[in-house]
Amino acid sequence: MNLKLVDKYLVRQFVLSIFFGIMTFTLIFIVIDMMENLDDFIDQNVPKEIIFQYYVYFVPEIIRLITPVAILLACLFTVGKLNNYSELTALKSSGMSLFRFMMPFLIVGFILSLVAIYFTAWVVPYSNKQKVYIEQFHMKKNLVYAGTNLFFQDSQDKIINISYFDEYSKSASRTGILFLDKSEMTHVRKKIECEQLKWDPVKNEWIAVKVIERTFLSDSTDSVKGYDTLRINYLNFKPEDILLKQKRVEELNITELVQVINDQKKSGNDVTKLLIDLHSIFSFSFASFIVVLFGVPLSVDRRRGGMAFQFGANLFFTFIYLGFMKISQSFGKNGLLDPLLTAWFANMVFLALAVINILRVRK
Repeated sequence: MNLKLVDKYLVRQFVLSIFFGIMTFTLIFIVIDMMENLDDFIDQNVPKEIIFQYYVYFVPEIIRLITPVAILLACLFTVGKLNNYSELTALKSSGMSLFRFMMPFLIVGFILSLVAIYFTAWVVPYSNKQKVYIEQFHMKKNLVYAGTNLFFQDSQDKIINISYFDEYSKSASRTGILFLDKSEMTHVRKKIECEQLKWDPVKNEWIAVKVIERTFLSDSTDSVKGYDTLRINYLNFKPEDILLKQKRVEELNITELVQVINDQKKSGNDVTKLLIDLHSIFSFSFASFIVVLFGVPLSVDRRRGGMAFQFGANLFFTFIYLGFMKISQSFGKNGLLDPLLTAWFANMVFLALAVINILRVRK
């Protein structure tokens, strides 16, 4: 038997099944979402071309979410087709083992997992950013005015409040800096207020204009100083960091997410949730490989039920897997599990179940 020819045949059937599965689920998602947003499109008179752009940018997020389901069902349909035409029986009769039969599926699953890492880390955040822009600008949903009323912690003992930030001039208007007492974090020891905070790209530091510096000597006594300009070189953030702090996690690519995590660590903030989101980029991408390990042996085993039973079983285990991943993330975000373990816990559990299932089917 020409194994290379068999491998090409299996890969072609498997990839086509995945493609049609993704297309079908994407179309279903779009139709459902369009029905939910139809009133918003009509009320805001959103042009047709903008609606088209909205769903073009929505597609990558849909693909990211439904790819594991599409792959698992593709395992079922590919193996089911082989069974219907007795091709699987012929392959078994030729001496092909279960491991050898699974190899083309595993290779495709592994390649898709690697592609999914790049897709999730770069393509999906960009498309989400554009989708959110359309929602805010054209549909008037989830409105957040970027650069206004910013409040964040710059370091463990410094809190920044910016009324308005102009990203073009790289300057902040009506800015306040609170200095906390490190020995008693609820006590403010100094406060700086300025009309404008400008960025000096040459010296990489901020210049405060029309400054009032108030130092609290005791609960009832303070000293006040005024400056026309004051150079501030002890702040950790730069102009490009300010708007980055306002982005949602789903809008951050992996480089921006790592930068936000490092900034939050410097500020002394808890980064557990952000670390889980970072590790989940890799763990969820490898869900495609895990479901192949689980789905192919389950589809090969015809000892229990027919196609309908296997379809239901595959779908059941897929949603159990995704639900298990969400539950483990909840434990991790509450500090009960390490962020790395949280992200990979579902994969490890279902990898163990997949190995057990493979050994069971071989008998």
